Amino acid sequence: MNTGCRSPREELVETMRRIYRGKMTTSSGGNLSILDPDGSIWITPARVDKGALQPSDVVGVRPDGTKDGRNAPSSELPFHREIYRRRADLKAIVHAHPGALVAFSICRLLPETRVQRLAHTVCGRVAYAPYACTGSEQLARNIAGTFAAGADCVMLENHGVVVGGRDLKDAFQRFETLELLAQTLIKAATIGDLQVLPADCLVERLLPEPGELAPAEPGNREKKLRAEICRFVHRAYQQRLFISTTGSFSARLEAEQFLITPRRCDRLGLEPSGLVRATADACERGKRPSRTSRLHAAIYRLHPEVGAIINAQPANTGAFCVTKAVFSTHTIPESYLMLNDVVKLPQACLVADADRIAGEVSLASRPAVLMENEGALVVGKNVPDAFDRLEVLEATAEALVLSRPLGPLVPMPASAIEELRRVFGVR
Repeated sequence: MNTGCRSPREELVETMRRIYRGKMTTSSGGNLSILDPDGSIWITPARVDKGALQPSDVVGVRPDGTKDGRNAPSSELPFHREIYRRRADLKAIVHAHPGALVAFSICRLLPETRVQRLAHTVCGRVAYAPYACTGSEQLARNIAGTFAAGADCVMLENHGVVVGGRDLKDAFQRFETLELLAQTLIKAATIGDLQVLPADCLVERLLPEPGELAPAEPGNREKKLRAEICRFVHRAYQQRLFISTTGSFSARLEAEQFLITPRRCDRLGLEPSGLVRATADACERGKRPSRTSRLHAAIYRLHPEVGAIINAQPANTGAFCVTKAVFSTHTIPESYLMLNDVVKLPQACLVADADRIAGEVSLASRPAVLMENEGALVVGKNVPDAFDRLEVLEATAEALVLSRPLGPLVPMPASAIEELRRVFGVR
């Protein structure tokens, strides 16, 4: 989401389109705003289809109350205005009614962010605001008061969620991360008890600054690989395997070097030039590789046959990672053939424990592992192969979650597994 050169109207429209396409709002639900340096509030309009919103639909409301635009501003303008008045650090707001967060809203529960370090870091403090009528001054006071007390994400009783950010990209990423977390928690509730991370594991560890690789003009193979990684990163986003803040993807260039997604990048907006050429302890000048870079480097060093690596936290797979529930691939032949037996590794640091984690994977016999409270790690012989395995992993996890209300799992018998191993040469 590169919004640096866009007008507020364009930013708001593009962000609302992503929210709508991600099924995180309806045609009539939700509103977004940006606070202009001159004090004006740019806000989505009332009674305009969110799935067909155009820049000309967006309304600018000046400090004196006059407006720029043909439409009436959202009826929720009062709480946007009051939040900005009481929180000078917030410059953009996202309000919507995504399914999982509404489920928490109508049960009066807060999503537990301490099950994933990244979600805990990105979402910040989550708190509730008491119910009041939509569009009312009382609702504005309730929400703004909760933000003023230090919340970054405010759940609304029987309503939805309001998220603030230093800009619209920040607010959207916080919102999308909280909704994915809520989806993960709801799925986890059907399969086991949550495992909450201890406080020391929730602190984001500082990484040593990498050295600089010598400048090199990319050859045709590298250019092709950069484009291929980006295509599959965008597909991963569209398939909800990645979101704007989660998911790393790399591919080997040569023995020591690989291309990897950059740190804190919007996955949907990733371009080939944004990928980072890296080694275990160095990268292209002026770039920052994903925090998983050292883990990927360790895997490439230990496993010469591995050509691509993915870390991801999709909702169904994530549910198994935040509980003690057992993950089984003895469900359908595709799951076993693509993944073999998937083990779950105990809580570990992707940076400090990189070498140990790298020793747990194998392209031939263990191409996918789950990591407690961290998500999935998948390897492949090339980019499409790794992506295929990630898709199968999440599809298998979804089937396992969906099967729980139906009854106990009836796995393929040992004889069927042995036959698959024999026929397809599975190790």
